[in-house]
Amino acid sequence: MTDTTLRFPPARTCPFDPPKMISEIRETCPVTKAELFDGKLAWLVTRFDDVVKVCSDPRFSASPLNPGFPEVFEGRTRPEEKETSLISMDPPQHDDIRRMLTRWFTVKRAEAMRPRIQDLVNSLIDGMLRKGSDAELVRDFALPIPTAVICWLLGVPEEDHLFFQERSSTRLSIASDGSAVSSATSELLAYLDDLVGKKIESPGDDILSDLVHQQMLPGHLDRETLVDLGRQLLIAGHESTASMIALSTMLLLEHPDQLAALRADKALVPGAVEELLRYLTIATILVGRVATADVEIGSEVIRAGEGVRALLNAANRDPRAFANPDALDIGRPEAHRHIAFGYGIHQCLGQGYARVEMQVALETLFRRLPNLAMEVPLDEVHFKYESGVHGVHELPVTF
Repeated sequence: MTDTTLRFPPARTCPFDPPKMISEIRETCPVTKAELFDGKLAWLVTRFDDVVKVCSDPRFSASPLNPGFPEVFEGRTRPEEKETSLISMDPPQHDDIRRMLTRWFTVKRAEAMRPRIQDLVNSLIDGMLRKGSDAELVRDFALPIPTAVICWLLGVPEEDHLFFQERSSTRLSIASDGSAVSSATSELLAYLDDLVGKKIESPGDDILSDLVHQQMLPGHLDRETLVDLGRQLLIAGHESTASMIALSTMLLLEHPDQLAALRADKALVPGAVEELLRYLTIATILVGRVATADVEIGSEVIRAGEGVRALLNAANRDPRAFANPDALDIGRPEAHRHIAFGYGIHQCLGQGYARVEMQVALETLFRRLPNLAMEVPLDEVHFKYESGVHGVHELPVTF
């Protein structure tokens, strides 16, 4: 079925739910075409099993260098912006690069960092309490947590977090034009190239130092690729987790019954985080693919050269995969089946750290601040509707 009246990405009308159009087409025409910003058509895939198939079938390429790849905003159409990142690499290159990083992103390593993350979270809340009875939660809490963690992992000075946060936001904004995205990218790469130079002379116990001395200097990885890999990890390592912490806080405050259950039983925290990830699914336009052969998805045949957008947020609200999917249920037994981190070889490398950060942040925040509340009504909060990773710009709270 082709309906060129559909436009992608659609505008959001609710900060916590997918756009209405997404839910409607999942039930009526789950594999259908929509018009992109440039007038080109791409397939939208919306049901859980179909999205999983697109994410795992090797006949779908993740590379934006392939003709027909469905770009969703103008800022990524310039040749210099069609970068080969981990999420847009195909095997075997993808597998080779990912193997260089795997040991840094194991569940065991993430759990080993839990005490340090707990100390950080406690320190941030101590700082909020010292300042008074209100705070801006994104700036004072949600953003510093993943920023510090990725700084620790990469060996980046924490005082530089604002520099890369601003440039990361520019690159993720659908509203950014090509020149803004290009400028932000160039500045990030220049910064990281300088940092790599410092790691050559003075290595530490961090990912960049490891890659420099185990991969670049022995000749397994060139400097340009290493620098760009650092950029990818830097951006991916803080923006999405900060957004999840802030949005999850708001969502739980909007569902006092769920929040009360969470406060009453700490054992619910890990499952609650999985349900929050499923429910919110903030990577709204993450999975772009182009078919390299004819593939049947649902009742449609996607032809070689045609672009596809597999919608994680639609899949995670599919009633075929989750009972009563539009209800928030922190005790949901099947919540762990969500694909908020993607699926297959391209699923999020840092998901172990994201889980630990969210678990520690939310449990500690609601335990230590029993009177936490939003300072402004929901309709006055400034959400990141313009971003490819949904979130909130600011969240004023009282406690």
